[in-house]
Amino acid sequence: MRGEILRALNAERAARRPAILVTDIAEGTQRLVTAEALAGDPLAPLLRKALASGRSGLVEAEGRTHFLTVQVPPVRLVVIGAVHISQALVPMAAALDLALTVIDPRTAFASPERFPGTELAAEWPDRALGGRVPPLDPYCALAALTHDPKIDDPALQAALRAGCFYVGALGSRKTHAARLARLAEAGFSEAETARIRAPIGLDIGAATPAEIALSVLGEIVQALRRPGDQA
Repeated sequence: MRGEILRALNAERAARRPAILVTDIAEGTQRLVTAEALAGDPLAPLLRKALASGRSGLVEAEGRTHFLTVQVPPVRLVVIGAVHISQALVPMAAALDLALTVIDPRTAFASPERFPGTELAAEWPDRALGGRVPPLDPYCALAALTHDPKIDDPALQAALRAGCFYVGALGSRKTHAARLARLAEAGFSEAETARIRAPIGLDIGAATPAEIALSVLGEIVQALRRPGDQA
């Protein structure tokens, strides 16, 4: 690998941006395709599929064989609300290799006793994000679970602005309608707020906190691996 390609690849990694190193097997030539340049690449459909899967491998295109070395940032899950659903999410997220952080300014809920071994931020989301908790980005999922607009809304606004690949919020359709009205007043368009999955989670008839957590994680995986789908 040429030095300039390696430096560019490391820069994309440090910035938490995806990239693919394309190697022509016959000629041994290499080029780096960043997310910004992907749309104009002749292998764009294959590169999008590789990014969605997060897996490297061989592909055939126009009679040539290429090896795609896929680099995607580790996925982060930021949960707003140290509630029972969040407690159920912790072990499930760990099994999926999701780096989970729980944010809740209510210290009685966001305590190490209730969330042992979990990254906690007992702060308001607008203060925690970009401070104690790294800023959100397109490889982050955010789940707002408190039912409290004072806590959930600032986090949802931050997630929409950051382009998080998944944004979900707990609440009924009536609750969500009121949420949409508040976000519209805050300057968000219908296209932007349409990205919020609400009521949160896949429709599997979930009733218990653990079942709701399972439905939320299923929806997150769907958004990550099949980004064209919208439940």
